[in-house]
Parts: sequence; C-alpha cells; structure tokens
Amino acid sequence: MELICAVQNYDWGKYGTNSIVATLIKTANPKFIINEEKPYAELWMGTHPNGPSYLKEKDISLEAYIQKNTNVLGIDVQQQFGSSLPFLFKVLSIRKALSIQAHPDKKKAEQLHLQHPEIYKDSNHKPELAIALTEFEALCGFRPIEEIKEYFKLLPELRAVIGEDLVHECMIINDPENIVPFKACFHSLMTCDHNLVMLQLEHLLERLSYLDKSSQETLNGDLLQRLHLDYPGDVGCFGIYIFNYITLQPGEALYLAPNEPHAYIYGDCIECMACSDNVVRAGLTPKLKDVETLTEILTYKCESLFAKKFYGYFEDNYTEIFQPPVPDFAVAKILIPSDEVTYELIPRRTASILIIINGRAETHTSQILQKGSILFIHANEKIMLKILKEHCSLLMFQAFANV
Repeated sequence: MELICAVQNYDWGKYGTNSIVATLIKTANPKFIINEEKPYAELWMGTHPNGPSYLKEKDISLEAYIQKNTNVLGIDVQQQFGSSLPFLFKVLSIRKALSIQAHPDKKKAEQLHLQHPEIYKDSNHKPELAIALTEFEALCGFRPIEEIKEYFKLLPELRAVIGEDLVHECMIINDPENIVPFKACFHSLMTCDHNLVMLQLEHLLERLSYLDKSSQETLNGDLLQRLHLDYPGDVGCFGIYIFNYITLQPGEALYLAPNEPHAYIYGDCIECMACSDNVVRAGLTPKLKDVETLTEILTYKCESLFAKKFYGYFEDNYTEIFQPPVPDFAVAKILIPSDEVTYELIPRRTASILIIINGRAETHTSQILQKGSILFIHANEKIMLKILKEHCSLLMFQAFANV
C-alpha cells in the first residue's frame, strides 16, 4: 500500500534540489514543484500527529487505517504497543547543524510531559538510529576524558567560560568513574553568561587565524568557523571540544540511546526512532533551551568515537539489519544489484514501512516502485520484486518493530 508522507521545511534543511528529501518526493510525484529557495529538511513516514502519512489510494490516514485494521500490525506489536505503530521513520537532509540535544528516557519523558506539556508534548522516549546516505557529520556522546583534558590545556578560551577552578578540579581527578567534576564543568559551560561566551569565541577565532594549518586542524578550526557562521556567539560552538566529532560514510550508522548528547551537523541520512518528538536542547539553536534538564539527564559516558558507530548484521546477501537494543524499531538496508532478476523481501512479523532510495522495481501486483516510493507493508506480507534494468542497483530501507 503506497503512502503519501509529510515534509518538514525546517530552517536547517538543504535547499531545493540539493535536498535528497526534495528529490525523493519529486521522483515519486512528478507534479510536485521544488522551490529552490525553500529548505526541505525531513520526510516523515508514520503516524505521528505532527506529520501523519496517508494511504495514496484510499484517502485515509495511516493512523486511521491501522485503528480499523489493527491485525496488520502483527500479534507481537499489538501485545506490546496496542494499536499503535511504535516507530517514526524519516529521511533527513541537513544543511547546517541541528541543536545540541538529547532525548529523555521513558520515565523522564513521562515526568516532563506531566510538568511541561506545552514543551514536551508526549510521554514517550525517543531512542534513534541514523544511517548515512551521503557523507554525514555529527557530534555524538562525550569524548574520552583525556581528550577533553587536552583541549582544556590548549584552549584558555574554553577554560575562561567554564572557570579555571572547575577545570582544575576536573584535571586532577584520575578516577574515570568520578563524573562529578566533569559534570560541573559541563554545566558551567552551558550556563555561562552569553556575553562572555561571545567574547571568548571571538578571541579563539582570532587566535586560530594566526596559527599554522596543523595547529588549526588540532583545534578543529574549520568546524568551529562553520558552526560560528551559522550560530554566532552560541555556546554550542564549544561543544566540538567536549563531544565526539564523527564523519560517517554512506551505509554507516549511529545509535543514540536516551539521554545521550548529540547534534547532527551536515549530510543526508535515514533515521528511525520511537514515535515521539521530545527534544531537550541546549545549544546551536534559536529554539527554547532547557539547559537544566539537559545537564540533569545526560549519561556523562565518555568514550571513543569508534565506540559510537553502530553495526548491522546480514540476514541474506542483500539485507543488512540494524537492530538497536529497544523494542520500538529496527531498520533493514536492502541493496539489490542491477544484475539480479527478482528478489523476495524477507517477511516481517510486524508491520513495516519501505522506502526506495534508488533504482526501480515492479511488484508481483504490477505496481512500479521507483525512487521516492513509500510502502506500508502488513505483518507477514510477502512481496516479490522484479528488478527493472537501468544499470542501477535497487537501494531500499525498511523500518519495522523490533519485537
């Protein structure tokens, strides 16, 4: 069953045809007009009320269809999640950094929704998985503490916004289990007076301009300049010295558990998450910042960027499964080479959503699937695909519940 899905035109999205989101919609719907001066940030596939999907041939929302036909979800989903599709599937096209943020765990989400329903509009947690479609830059998790200490040594500007005394307390602690001094440093950084932050960022950028290329690279000079250009004077610019900076290649993935700090910086990705829109922000954003909540909920787990990549496993020669440790969702990356004739999708015990990113195929019901086609597939439904030869592999992603 083909879906028509919602587009979000957030300011940080890529413009016009530079956006994979826009080109996916255009290919699936030739009547769609792309505005080159408009950002196309996210494509939402699912039942979330902020961007619900609709069945193309039935003029009914996917949510309404599921409510009338709950058996399509599969027994396992119904037992654990009732009559709800438990995940939200997305494509993102990012031109400039999203906010430094984290998503609360289930208990904290329920508490925040109860206390501040106007800000935290649902009570669900929001673990999420990102799979790169293009080279993809992100900040994710805290750097190893020794790396952070090295930046403390190299950056008097960073010490100035945190406070020399707090930095000193962090520097002399050798117990990696003792996060109290580091937590105090991070809180002080994120709550620092805005004028002092602006002044120290200006000092740092000026100092970088006089350094040799090697020193600039050591201090992430290019990245700092990019972030400061988009968010001048924002304390989040200092986050590049606190959080891991990672560049994913196409097909590589990140899993972001609840309470883990992160910020997507640039690129295009597939994203899947629990069906929630709860975000606690603290930097690189004009939106509401809730620094106290963010600093309270974070895990403060300091580890190498190599530990941040999330690896899949192969179900067959063409299907790679990314299966995070939550029941809400898993994602299959399916890449069928152009020399294959047919391929049967592996049936799922739960309802799923499938999006075509590249290539063309024909289903056993003679439906033509192409770039941008999005299908809602019933639990245990079998779909045979005939690969249409266009010297192009068929690349698809499929989200389903992890139960």
